[in-house]
Amino acid sequence: MTTMTEASVREFKMPDVGEGLTEAEILKWYVQPGDTVTDGQVVCEVETAKAAVELPIPYDGVVRELRFPEGTTVDVGTAIIAVDIAGGAPAEAPVPVPAEASVPAPAEQPEAEQPEAEPKPQGRQPVLVGYGVAVSSTKRRPRKGPETVSAQAAQAIQGELNGHGPGAAAKVRPLAKPPVRKLAKDLGVDLATVIPSGPDGIITREDVHAAVAPQAPAAPAAPVPVPAAPAAVAAPAPVVTFDGARETRIPVKGVRKMTAQAMIGSAFTAPHVTEFVTVDVTRTMKLVEELKQDKEFQGLRVNPLLLIAKALLVAIRRNPDINASWDEANQEIVLKHYVNLGIAAATPRGLIVPNIKDAHTKTLPQLAEALGELVSTAREGKTSPAAMQGGTVTITNVGVFGVDTGTPILNPGESAILAIGAIKLQPWVHKGKVKPRQVTTLALSFDHRLVDGELGSKVLADLAAILEQPKRLITWA
Repeated sequence: MTTMTEASVREFKMPDVGEGLTEAEILKWYVQPGDTVTDGQVVCEVETAKAAVELPIPYDGVVRELRFPEGTTVDVGTAIIAVDIAGGAPAEAPVPVPAEASVPAPAEQPEAEQPEAEPKPQGRQPVLVGYGVAVSSTKRRPRKGPETVSAQAAQAIQGELNGHGPGAAAKVRPLAKPPVRKLAKDLGVDLATVIPSGPDGIITREDVHAAVAPQAPAAPAAPVPVPAAPAAVAAPAPVVTFDGARETRIPVKGVRKMTAQAMIGSAFTAPHVTEFVTVDVTRTMKLVEELKQDKEFQGLRVNPLLLIAKALLVAIRRNPDINASWDEANQEIVLKHYVNLGIAAATPRGLIVPNIKDAHTKTLPQLAEALGELVSTAREGKTSPAAMQGGTVTITNVGVFGVDTGTPILNPGESAILAIGAIKLQPWVHKGKVKPRQVTTLALSFDHRLVDGELGSKVLADLAAILEQPKRLITWA
């Protein structure tokens, strides 16, 4: 096996990609041992507690070893890939070697998975970026390395030599790669029950999916005829379950884990108050249609969220005390003279809240451009950790799901969050007559430690007034 102590070999360590985060999960490798890489080439994608990030390699060379399989959570500062910067012929992928030469008898061999043996680092390695590793707070899943065919064959042979017979070989750990094992674990499939179809008896992803697929029910045995007895009544059909399983367990990690922790901390730290207002936004909707035809907004996303965001920025300018945070350590209220406007976005990895930096300085076309970039980046899963830090006020648009309104929970460190409900055609008293109008309900939650009812009500009232008469965007801005 090729050693990693050669002078030409460089180890790339997991960097701190999220302002002090202590670990990240390897989602996908883009290279394999033997591949040639260049400086700046993306070699893998990792997920932190805040976002998914692509990691570029900082030098040229040939990949010698991938230290961890996909799906493994790795501490910041741990080497994840080894690259031979001198180039040359690619080395063969290293084969895991058992810690001891002798193979233990099946009676002594534990059935649980054993972590792959690896040399322990001499002391903690330095971190490339950020604030280092918090040893006490890091929790790491055990590595799951694939066993070789020869090791399993040795177990089976040893079992027969010890008098256990062919039955001992059945207890040998099934052959499967780490990603396949992770898939089986997520789907609740016991690999010992899966029929392998890969070379040398290796279980593939298709085998796991086939094991999950619902099996066709066996034909019932023909009933034995009984003289003078009534016809047999058919038994009730079995309850149909999804994919043949009654439950699916999903590990809470990455973005979802961070969101859960943040929401619990916010809900039980800041005393929330939520106020509501129902608004006639007919004129705002007409303005949206007019702006879509404006040459200045060609190629930009123009929708009600854009005008509501601008209206909120105007309301904050008129009531600046709403844009603040609570400093518990120093017992101070910190007034922000800038607005980093957060926009809650639902992604496949969970809810994230990237923010538009210095949104208060942007014109309406600039705000439209920033919103478009924010949404497209979030949908692609490419939002950077920096884009989700430093928010001051947030908007969440639950109306896109047809929901009238909600009571949103504050982002930690922020004083207010606005929920936008669905915009619907409803009967409304307009100029003394009941007419169909475009109406929505807004909900503003705020931290009652630093925002009292008067201030919260003023902000919500100003916002409603602007949306009812959007020309105030010009006169009040």
